[in-house]
Amino acid sequence: MIQFLLNQTLITEQHIDPNLTVLNYLRQHQRRSGTKEGCASGDCGACTVTLGNEVNGEMRYETINSCLTLVSTLQGKQLITVEDVKQGNQLHSVQQAMVDCHASQCGFCTPGFVMSLFTLQKNSSSWDRHQTEQALAGNLCRCTGYRPIVDAARQACESSEDDSFDRQQASVAQQLQALKNPQLQQIEWQGHRCLLPKTVAQLAELYLQYPDARLLAGGTDLVLQISQQYKSLPLLIALEQIDELQQCEINAQEIVLGAAASLTACYHFLTDKLPGFSEVLQRFASLQIRNQGTLGGNIANASPIGDTPPMLLALDATLILQSGEQQRRLPLSQFFLSYRKTALQPGEFIRAIVIPNVTTSHNFHAWKVSKRLDDDISTVFAAFNLQIVHGVIVEARVAFGGMAEIAKRASACEQQLSGQQFDLRTLENACRALAIDFQPLSDFRASADYRLQVAKNLLRRYYHLLSGELTITEVARYVS
Repeated sequence: MIQFLLNQTLITEQHIDPNLTVLNYLRQHQRRSGTKEGCASGDCGACTVTLGNEVNGEMRYETINSCLTLVSTLQGKQLITVEDVKQGNQLHSVQQAMVDCHASQCGFCTPGFVMSLFTLQKNSSSWDRHQTEQALAGNLCRCTGYRPIVDAARQACESSEDDSFDRQQASVAQQLQALKNPQLQQIEWQGHRCLLPKTVAQLAELYLQYPDARLLAGGTDLVLQISQQYKSLPLLIALEQIDELQQCEINAQEIVLGAAASLTACYHFLTDKLPGFSEVLQRFASLQIRNQGTLGGNIANASPIGDTPPMLLALDATLILQSGEQQRRLPLSQFFLSYRKTALQPGEFIRAIVIPNVTTSHNFHAWKVSKRLDDDISTVFAAFNLQIVHGVIVEARVAFGGMAEIAKRASACEQQLSGQQFDLRTLENACRALAIDFQPLSDFRASADYRLQVAKNLLRRYYHLLSGELTITEVARYVS
């Protein structure tokens, strides 16, 4: 059984298909048709809804793609849809701004934009263009009406006023506190089950008992099997309720990031500690995806074009893996075995990601090359981390995604860099070595030659950035 608030209404669901997305739950079970399906892959934002979470007695609001969110995620939360924002007989200030600025054209995408702007308004004290662009990057307008939508965002943020959600915030927070349940929960329907453990110990026991179960963290990748491939996942173990897996902390030796920490949480936690890492996370899919997707999930799915593995490889990260009561540490460089294959044993899961503080220097930089700036998959992802003492490279870590069947470090390139003077001759030797490290494939994103040339140019960019000879937007040209 799960319980949550649909706006102000307490909902209890016991016999419901765990494979049901929040989008289909709203449209089929609650007859709320304002939330639209545009792509069923988290790319267009037409299905955007807002989740309210109680944090230390206050409400925190986040947007999600309801097409990629399963109903188990709703446990203990408040679900707000476009039908809820109207204030009695008047439009909400966000809706009014959309009207005043002529920001709705065909209207199909409008509910998703309204919910993104509603959540932006709740999380903003004033207008900020960059914050607005981040909030709207996951919402596509096929009528190309972005300028009036941005105008509406500005009006909504500059003229924010108390609404029913502000007035009822304390009451809603109390209700959500009352829904917290330390016991193992589950929902099931016609042979489909989803288990909701509350502690790591419960998870470890369940996963040993059911090693074939699918672990559901953010689900932004896994749920595509349901929404686009029309598969059924008979047994799920949801990690959403395990606070231990979401904790991030730092000590004198290392940074420890919980495997179920969302990418948004990692972004905020690392902004001061690893600005190069945090900056690139702003281009990881969309805000809706980052609010749901987890760091551990991005690693465990072993995609060769995942954004976080190259950065973690360049930072010499280690994984804490757990099976039952046993834990082990495994360097991330040994985790990826082949395409979509990892070193995880049956019943074993990622508990945390550890970054040694010694690798978190200001020389760490990463770049993502893709066809679109926002909400796109990497063509090539590069991460660089050199330790330089008196002009000599004493340690080199260079990692790429999109260049092989796994994300991996460029060992031949690193050998050309290590122990050498930090100069152009060393740079060009390292660039040539990339052809030894990688023989990339050609696909619809890019040709093999293009990928290899981009990889070389990103290494050159890194050199000139550290040398202070280029701005971050410039790339030097050399004949390879």
